Amino acid sequence: MSEKVFSDIEQDTGTKNFIETIIDKDLAEGVYDHVHTRFPPEPNGYLHIGHAKSILLNYGLARKYGGKFNLRYDDTNPTKEKAEFVESIKNDIAWLGADWEDRLFFASDYFDHMYEGAVKLIRKGKAYVSDLSAQRIREYRGTLTEPGREDPYSARTVEENLKLFEEMRNGVYGDGEKVLRARIDMKSPNINLRDPVIYRVAHIAHQNTKDRWCIYPMYDYAHPVEDAIEGITHSICTLEFEDHRPLYDWVVRELEYPDPPKQIEFAKMYLTNVVTGKRYIKKLVEDGTVDGWDDPRLVSIAALRRRGFTPASIRRFVELCGVSKSQSSADYAMLEYCIREDLKTKSPRLMAVLDPVKLVIDNYPQGREELLEVPNNLENEALGSRQVPFGRELYIEREDFMEAAPKKYFRLFPGNEVRLMNAYFVTCTGCVKDAGGKVTEVHCTYDPQTKSGGGVARKVKGTIHWVSAARSLTAQVRLYQNIVDEEKGPYDQEGNLNLNPDSLTVLKECRLEPGFTGAKAYDRFQFVRQGFFCVDARDSRPEALVFHRIVSLKSSFVLPKP
Repeated sequence: MSEKVFSDIEQDTGTKNFIETIIDKDLAEGVYDHVHTRFPPEPNGYLHIGHAKSILLNYGLARKYGGKFNLRYDDTNPTKEKAEFVESIKNDIAWLGADWEDRLFFASDYFDHMYEGAVKLIRKGKAYVSDLSAQRIREYRGTLTEPGREDPYSARTVEENLKLFEEMRNGVYGDGEKVLRARIDMKSPNINLRDPVIYRVAHIAHQNTKDRWCIYPMYDYAHPVEDAIEGITHSICTLEFEDHRPLYDWVVRELEYPDPPKQIEFAKMYLTNVVTGKRYIKKLVEDGTVDGWDDPRLVSIAALRRRGFTPASIRRFVELCGVSKSQSSADYAMLEYCIREDLKTKSPRLMAVLDPVKLVIDNYPQGREELLEVPNNLENEALGSRQVPFGRELYIEREDFMEAAPKKYFRLFPGNEVRLMNAYFVTCTGCVKDAGGKVTEVHCTYDPQTKSGGGVARKVKGTIHWVSAARSLTAQVRLYQNIVDEEKGPYDQEGNLNLNPDSLTVLKECRLEPGFTGAKAYDRFQFVRQGFFCVDARDSRPEALVFHRIVSLKSSFVLPKP
């Protein structure tokens, strides 16, 4: 799958990003003779659109240089990790097209090795056991303008530290009672080097190792060890880890790994007016505001997939965002542009009426039905054509009729003539209303000499779509707006989400032409005049179809010129 996804959309522009320039230099100077990258998610939630950039970047680099790509879970914090998240991450990465082949690893695979590495640091005098609480450690660490103070327990002997660390492993101490700290430099201008904690006590079951361990390594210690064990050459991460790089280098140097990996940082991808924070999404899920981590109003990869986005569209979006050291934000409209571009020639264009009102053609013969040959996509002849049933009673969009029409309204109103798409000209003669004044039927007459394709001499200004009343399918359609209020911004002054109460509209009595029969999960269509839609993978059934609107047809977004 990954080969096809990438080969369909890759374009060699001849330009290189700054990471590729570094890799080229490393290969030319013999620092490495190959490229080996990894994507190291923590399984504490679902991945989002920002993670897609890292996945595609790391896999793309390995692919470009004929190297290898690993998937490795950084599962060093069992308090937040779940097997559910492990599986969701695996599914998302495979769907995007990144292929780790047989290289699926867990940080927990290396816990024995990490423990032995910590013992080695203690023996070298580079680590010690401390009894300080987390709060006291922060106090001793100092500030950006004041150096730290030596930990009062840093004078313990190697033998004492070895004994205490072994007791930590054996469960002698409670959570937070003792930690193992690296001995580096309490006066370093880089706070990350002021004797960071590298192991803590946590009596909690791990999703992978169960109850085998009651001490767990900290990320800043575990991550360089994992990279070194796996032979990673270029450890690509985001900019917030730039200040952690000296610690990364210290770990691989002190543990004496040959051919140490090189950490390179790039800017995260930020998307305007979306929710990516795991704690916010978790709360939305728990409160029932959304129906799960894959709710189509979110930008988790699972949500984008469920809504109908394609791997190719996300790949294109990531490419347009580029790779740099400068923080910037991308407009959600650019993501929508990418899916429109991907689907416009791939998706069949069928007729669906979202807010139906019956149209009766009074002079069309009772009981007669004819089949009209209609192309599936005018921009792609390879998609072929279909036969659409036409009869005396149809459904049209309620907004396509007005009893008292304003100027420049070219659809149906009494006395006006329009074309029924791919069919005939009809002239509106009036309407029928219920007791509340709501229009229940629109009446018209048709001109049998105006069949589409027949070379009609006269012109009309309006064309509307329709479906056969007798042969139409009933479906539910879900329309989405941003889950947050775009005018107020995603967050208020207290950090709470500004939710949009109109983020979801459910239309339960939509009418579809018979061409939708047999539509299955993730099938994508263009609804004529309405947008691009996808069959829901969770709620849709053959006898009760459910569609998400992926994106509308039009946007003000214009792709910037290169």
